[in-house]
Amino acid sequence: MIGMLRGKVWEAAGERLVLDVNGVGYILSVPNVLLNKTKVGQDLTLYTHLIPKEDEFLFFGFGTMAEKQLFLAMLSVNGIGPKTALSILSTFTVEQVESAIAQENVGLLTKVPGLGKKTAQRAVLELKEKFKIRSGDKFILEPAVAGSDVLDSMLALGFSLEEARWALSQVQGQGLEEAQNLSTEQQLKLALRYLSAANTR
Repeated sequence: MIGMLRGKVWEAAGERLVLDVNGVGYILSVPNVLLNKTKVGQDLTLYTHLIPKEDEFLFFGFGTMAEKQLFLAMLSVNGIGPKTALSILSTFTVEQVESAIAQENVGLLTKVPGLGKKTAQRAVLELKEKFKIRSGDKFILEPAVAGSDVLDSMLALGFSLEEARWALSQVQGQGLEEAQNLSTEQQLKLALRYLSAANTR
């Protein structure tokens, strides 16, 4: 399975782009948000997912690991196929979708083209526990708006998704008002500190 591709954008149109990787052109379906900010000729790194079909291979590309993880989570819901999962990422950000699911906001999800009410309700039922950590009567969404890059960085450093999410929740869930104003680098340093402390116990 190909998990990542790095190359030069050869073509970008519709919901697909062609990525030139050492002279081989990979056709990938990507979220509209990514496509709209992509220019022909630019260097691009994509997290990828391949779905084999009887007569073709469907290749999907994402700008962040968080987008890919949400795409895969949506595919796990009965009634949501790759086209609808991609449409979700083209309509809302990862944080908006995770927030809607954690807060059981079915109405927002039904604004996605191709996603009906029953399927949206099923997505909420099956995924809401994945996108929230209970903290008293409040929900801390994961990853938070400023946390996606931190999460990706920790995964790149070799930490598991569970470890990365736990550390990020510690940074953003300890009642630190200044946490919201920290840069990605500062949040990453704090998260690594929490993991280091946990491993030495």
